[in-house]
Amino acid sequence: MNKVKKTAVFLINLGTPDSPSVPDVRKYLREFLMDRRVIDIPFLNRWFLINFIIAPFRAPKSAKVYKELWTAEGSPLLTYGLEVQKLLQAKLDENFQVFFGMRYQNPSIEKAVKEMEGKGFEKIVILPLFPQYASASTGSAVEKAMEYINKWEVIPEIKIVANFPNHPLFIKGFAEIGRKYLEKDKFDHVIFTYHGLPERQIKKSAVQSYCQLNDKCCSKYHSKNYYCYRAQCYETTRHLVKELGLEEGTYSVAFQSRLGKTPWIKPYTDDLIKELGAKGVKRVLAFSPSFVADCLETTIEGGVEYRDMFKEHGGEHWQLVESLNNHPLWIECMEDLVLN
Repeated sequence: MNKVKKTAVFLINLGTPDSPSVPDVRKYLREFLMDRRVIDIPFLNRWFLINFIIAPFRAPKSAKVYKELWTAEGSPLLTYGLEVQKLLQAKLDENFQVFFGMRYQNPSIEKAVKEMEGKGFEKIVILPLFPQYASASTGSAVEKAMEYINKWEVIPEIKIVANFPNHPLFIKGFAEIGRKYLEKDKFDHVIFTYHGLPERQIKKSAVQSYCQLNDKCCSKYHSKNYYCYRAQCYETTRHLVKELGLEEGTYSVAFQSRLGKTPWIKPYTDDLIKELGAKGVKRVLAFSPSFVADCLETTIEGGVEYRDMFKEHGGEHWQLVESLNNHPLWIECMEDLVLN
């Protein structure tokens, strides 16, 4: 029998301010938006934009929203991150040690990597907690982790889980959470709303210029669009639709959280909400399958802002399906990703 290697499992999520105070939010925004993979423009342009326009003016507004999100335990993204670290550790045997870090702010990737160093790990499994690969999320997290691991004298075997948009347990987990609403209430329409990306970032990662940013090239998932973020989102949707037994015409895919004036991937969630209201749709169930833990984009944007917008345009009931958070099937999914 093959010996099981002593393995470090490194869970990485995006990040959160240390507190909802304006200085902490400003510090977070500066680190996040200065990432070349997030805002992919020349350094000096990015530095001026972030430090003189976005961070100074956006931080006070964002701080107010973070105060709405904050719980007695702190930021949900951090709370659930630490909880799933413990739950996954309990599922794995003594040959595995689970670490958790944030790409931006604390607990930092640097701190987690320092904790791993010198422990005699023969293998590291890097598991960014982003179901669909994007350069600005998974790519950035892996790049930062490797920046510190590359400084080690001995670099062990490394496995990177780049994406899992159609993993059966990931799909079943989200479907199980959403089904409780579908079984007790009636909805006219279901929206699958994913975080958006600039169109230029999709095109930059395209294989042989395959990507056309339309439903035709995203209708099937294969080697040429395996790392296309938009195609992965549609792949996740197809599996959720099948698992939930939804009929064609009763659901839509859209993208939220755009920033700036350049084109982002379409359709936009806010435009779709207005269209549904104009068509007389009254009751909507919304999923956010690009987030495995509740955060600003789910709880506030998806749960509050979109609800208010929907009602302003004639809607009556908007229900957001919470993220996987600490759901047992999500813990099983991570275990399977690590082992298999």
